Amino acid sequence: MRGALSGLTTRGRCLLAAGVAAGLCAVLLNERDLLRVSVFVIALPLLAAWLAGRARVGLHATRFLYPGRVQVGAAAEARVELRSTGRLPTGGLLMEDGVPYALGARPRFVVERLPRNTVTALRYPLKPVMRGIQQVGPLMARITDPFGLAEFDRELAGRSRLVVVPRVTGLTGLPGGSGMGAGDDGSIRLRAGQGEDDAVVRPYRHGDDLRKVHWRSTARRDELMVRVEERPWRGGTTVLLDHRLTAHRGSGPGASLEWAVSFTASVCLHLHRFGQQVRLIGDDGHVLAGGSSEGGHSDAVVLDVLAGLQASHRAAPALGLDAGAGQELIAVLGACSPGVVDTLIRNRPRGVRSLAVVIDVRGWALPNEDPAPDASEALALLRAAGWGAVVATPAVSMNQVWQELCHSAGSRPTRAEVG
Repeated sequence: MRGALSGLTTRGRCLLAAGVAAGLCAVLLNERDLLRVSVFVIALPLLAAWLAGRARVGLHATRFLYPGRVQVGAAAEARVELRSTGRLPTGGLLMEDGVPYALGARPRFVVERLPRNTVTALRYPLKPVMRGIQQVGPLMARITDPFGLAEFDRELAGRSRLVVVPRVTGLTGLPGGSGMGAGDDGSIRLRAGQGEDDAVVRPYRHGDDLRKVHWRSTARRDELMVRVEERPWRGGTTVLLDHRLTAHRGSGPGASLEWAVSFTASVCLHLHRFGQQVRLIGDDGHVLAGGSSEGGHSDAVVLDVLAGLQASHRAAPALGLDAGAGQELIAVLGACSPGVVDTLIRNRPRGVRSLAVVIDVRGWALPNEDPAPDASEALALLRAAGWGAVVATPAVSMNQVWQELCHSAGSRPTRAEVG
């Protein structure tokens, strides 16, 4: 009874109080007709509360997200399936799903009638404007009676995970000399300074195709060997992302950090498309994705890592020794002091190609933010050390930044700001 009374609305409580008052008056005045009316007035909100409480127990809901991984700016959809298993039909449902602001407005639905043992589907769009691991839910339902005398809130569905990956821009060309990455020539030019011997055969592993057994090597080594028909490994490329909070300006989807993350994702997927091994590291030198023959070519791994990447609170990158680990390096840098640039240059071995995109974060800065250093000083230091470097500003597309970077890898360009 206490649970039923707790669900009464202001209207229901007032009606219940009026019925009790009428009943007392009927007893004092010995009015049987008034007593009958008071009994009806008291029973009506109690019956409404009981029916609404019973309907709450029999409600079930399931949420589905299509797709489970979506790019920033792309469209997604949520589908909620409602089902009532109570003995009585359910009506007067107000549904509200918990949607974070980065996915759009919170949807609300009014279900006037929900038949028993029948699935009712509700759909609403999701419009992600910010990357991240977003949680959709919980789904709350408010059950009311037709007269508005009682209402109950209930959580019908928990949280669902939606991975919003950064927007990927199509890039053209590869860093190279005169060919600038067109066709096989560009793919061959993009190689690491260190490599390893070409593998022809390897020991048999469970699940290998027996038709690839190399019988001559098997007889010579007295061990079952299989042929490796993959292309010889030509090294790889390390992509460094500077995601320090102090190195970027702006907030939300329009921050320079989001531009850097999107550009990094575009570069990694572009290199994957040409069969390159990509090793993605953060400003602390730790490997975020890649670094192995299996994970290095997985676009999903790179996108998922960048989707959940948060800004670090380091004052300066903590890269230690060579950030590229002997491989070619493509650095996506925010606002850098001369000391940071000098450390990055000093730890790189000579003869191994190094490229950098220096983001002029002043173009993303808000009026109340601290002023950022001019990117031209970092650009001059990098080019003087033999790096191929360009400046990125909001005015020009990512593809143009990439093409300028490709040109800078083959020759020492004059200073030009691109963005």
